[in-house]
Amino acid sequence: MAQDDKIIEQIVDRYDADVGMLIPMMQDLQAECGYLPLEQLHSLAKQLSLPLSRLYAVATFYASFHLAPKGAHEVTLCVGTVCYLKGAPKISEAISREFHVETGGTTRDRLFTFQAVNCVGACAVAPVMIVDGKYYNGVTPASALEVLYGLGKNETSVEKDGET
Repeated sequence: MAQDDKIIEQIVDRYDADVGMLIPMMQDLQAECGYLPLEQLHSLAKQLSLPLSRLYAVATFYASFHLAPKGAHEVTLCVGTVCYLKGAPKISEAISREFHVETGGTTRDRLFTFQAVNCVGACAVAPVMIVDGKYYNGVTPASALEVLYGLGKNETSVEKDGET
């Protein structure tokens, strides 16, 4: 706890407690913690004499901020019109079922964060899945699972149907 307070103090000092630099402070906090823990947001709000609701408003407005820990691998599935028509819902169902994660969530073992986006601009090669910035085209439910299990093969806790 004291270490966390020290981190907040360092961040606030770095920006001379200038509330106009709230976003960079929150970015630094997220870089330090991997996400924006509620306790640290409370501490930051207190040090800046701001209501917590203001920090929460900023954190929820910008998609780059995360209020929960993210997985080691970011999995993004395009669900735009073309990808949808070419099977994105079945891919989403397969990932959700196999890894016990809902869209917008992170697996319990924090291996994957799974999200859906409306379009990635690669309609010609639909359906498209992006994993850690790498695009996979013409994805099927089976190939999506193969990619994800391939990533997790060196990880110790990839879950499959409730097993670890």
